[in-house]
Amino acid sequence: MTTTDLTHLPLFPLGSVLFPDGVLSLRVFELRYLQMVGQAHKTGSPFGVVGLTQGAEVRVAGAPAERFASVGTLAGISRYEAPQPALLRIECRGTRRFRVVDSRQEKNGLWTARVAWVPDDVATPVPDDLAHCVRALERVIATLSLRRQADDAEAAGPPIALPHRLDDCGWVANRWCELLPLPPELRQRLMELDSPLLRLELVSDLLARTGIARG
Repeated sequence: MTTTDLTHLPLFPLGSVLFPDGVLSLRVFELRYLQMVGQAHKTGSPFGVVGLTQGAEVRVAGAPAERFASVGTLAGISRYEAPQPALLRIECRGTRRFRVVDSRQEKNGLWTARVAWVPDDVATPVPDDLAHCVRALERVIATLSLRRQADDAEAAGPPIALPHRLDDCGWVANRWCELLPLPPELRQRLMELDSPLLRLELVSDLLARTGIARG
């Protein structure tokens, strides 16, 4: 790999993990991220979301230094609102994964990095023995849709963006990784897996442990 293969990105370290095709809603109020998000919205450029492994989303005096996972997901802004000065509300959609090659923290506290792209999941049909994961996800999506139609968006859980690729192992696994109550460290490990089939097999095990029916 040469330096010409690398892309330079601003980073947004968060306590959550963004998956490709996932949706992430954020309230932005720190100056470093107000500037970054404002520039991204103005130019239509993306930024990288990386999961924090140390430190907090908001800088606090005396807190441990921020550290973050080496694999993250590119985020594009799909909704942008500025309800008051020094506050932005945005909705982002994950696209492709990347690996941080090197990073630096700017004077204003913003992290930037050179990144290399991680190959996208290979489209993999859901095998018959994992079809219960699809049926259960269909039921969850139907329930979320009904709640959103009732204007109860906060209770509805995370939105699931179209198109719904219920025949694809990676897409189904990623949506369950967002919906299940998993520790961030486990979400991160699942997101980093190269095999979408293995990811869905592990999700199936998690569904069994949480008592979600196989029917």
